[in-house]
Amino acid sequence: MNLRVNTKQQKRLLGIASLAAVAILWQAVADLIVANPFVLPSFTDVVSAFIALLGSGRLLADLITSLKHFAIGIGAALLLGVPIGIIMGWFRVADAIIDPIIEVLRPIPPLAWIPFAIIWFGLTPQAAGFVIFVGAFFPILIGTYTGFRSVPKIFVEAGKVLGCDTSFELIRHIALPSAIPSIASGIRISMGVGWMCLVAAEMFGVSDIGLGYALWQNYYHYAMANVLVYMLILGFLGLIIDRIFRNYVDRRLLRWHAGEVA
Repeated sequence: MNLRVNTKQQKRLLGIASLAAVAILWQAVADLIVANPFVLPSFTDVVSAFIALLGSGRLLADLITSLKHFAIGIGAALLLGVPIGIIMGWFRVADAIIDPIIEVLRPIPPLAWIPFAIIWFGLTPQAAGFVIFVGAFFPILIGTYTGFRSVPKIFVEAGKVLGCDTSFELIRHIALPSAIPSIASGIRISMGVGWMCLVAAEMFGVSDIGLGYALWQNYYHYAMANVLVYMLILGFLGLIIDRIFRNYVDRRLLRWHAGEVA
């Protein structure tokens, strides 16, 4: 146990040290080589801009708005992607009917839906959420579909022997637990895609507030230090969301991978 804790502490210290090294290198390059804050603001310029934006309250408002957009899109993708993936993965007839529709829609870039998002929903959180939904839906669907198609036949036969007589019981007790790793992978991919779609949607005018919108507006006003603040906020926030999801999945849903059953 102590060895494991020490290893984690070492990894954290190495991570902090690497970030500190990047900050020092960034400061040196910006001050000594580039020497132009419009081309590359220094680390200290970005820190000062972050403090100013935080004090004004605008950064917090943009952050809350973007998280709302993200929650709407990911929530809708989960509500539709998982059930449809289960139906397609378990029932061959449903797969034959739905698959051609999915394969026609899937290659369409999410940003191509922005005009319809604005027409259908206006400049509302639902419009940004719709663009995120389009990007996040298909990875969740494919992950769920792949997981259910990959359920070993012996698991299904064992479930029938143990009393699972209906498709619902087989899905609930056999197929779903077996497919969870694939579903979790699809959700994790969809969260990354959805986060990128969020920024692009806000930048292209689906919303008049949010991290992506503010990033683009600061570029128009040549406030490049503010632009970097929003870029770093997007990066760190995406990392935090991914880590929270991974920890939840590993500790709650996939404990049996590490031999934990209690």
